[in-house]
Amino acid sequence: MTIQQWLFSFNGRIGRRDFWIWIGVWLIALIILFTLAGAEIMPYSTAGFFLSGSLIPTAAVIVKRLHDRNKKGWWALLFIPAWLLLAGNWETFGTLAQWGLGRFIPTLIFVMIIMDLGAFVGTQGENRFGKDTSEVKFR
Repeated sequence: MTIQQWLFSFNGRIGRRDFWIWIGVWLIALIILFTLAGAEIMPYSTAGFFLSGSLIPTAAVIVKRLHDRNKKGWWALLFIPAWLLLAGNWETFGTLAQWGLGRFIPTLIFVMIIMDLGAFVGTQGENRFGKDTSEVKFR
């Protein structure tokens, strides 16, 4: 698999190694971008622009990893309600709702998805999403 297929195609399958490589690179890039924005070296809007631009490759990697687990890519949409719950303003509700809706449920969703994608072995051999995983050729 080429780097272009890895980051911009929603077809095929990738293994845990290639999934973690992208997640690591993506997180390091975001930390650097928002550290520079926090130090007022670059505006937050520029960092947000780069974050928005990195969402398509991240989605492609997540969908291909879901395919390796023999799951449809639509499961990746669970990130949206988790993110919305995490970003919500729960101060008008009681303490239990603040904790449950604002912290526990989104954290549970994130942990379950990351465990599923990053820790569990994919389907051995061919599945409905294609042949067995092939490593990304970084050269």
